[in-house]
Amino acid sequence: MGRYERILVPTDGSEETRQAVEHAIDLATEHDATVHALYVVNSASFSGLPMESSWESVAAMMNEEGATALDEVEELAVEAGVPIERALVDGSPSREIVRYAEDEDCDLVVMGTHGRGGIDRLLLGSVTEKVVRSSSVPVLTVRVETS
Repeated sequence: MGRYERILVPTDGSEETRQAVEHAIDLATEHDATVHALYVVNSASFSGLPMESSWESVAAMMNEEGATALDEVEELAVEAGVPIERALVDGSPSREIVRYAEDEDCDLVVMGTHGRGGIDRLLLGSVTEKVVRSSSVPVLTVRVETS
């Protein structure tokens, strides 16, 4: 198996995802790896919105939420002394996670197995399942506790 150098951890900013993030950072510490934090704005779920202006405000809100989620991962990584790269992309969460992992030569994807509902918190559950099925990069799933 060797050493991990690039560990991808998708985040949706939820408490549950944070548990997977912490696991990824622990692994990165042990392996001297870089953590890649990824937030996917699932714009497809809003394709039915009637007005462009409402889409723009939703998009702005989702991008802001994504930036905040990535800030949280960065904070934890910096505290742990782990190098971090961050990315915010648009698209279908499972597809974008797999694409990013492969394009960036990640050695491992770390994801939680369930999260909470909400505007675009589709990251855990069915998304994790799709990533596990379609990723050529190994996926480590972390069972997360919901409070």
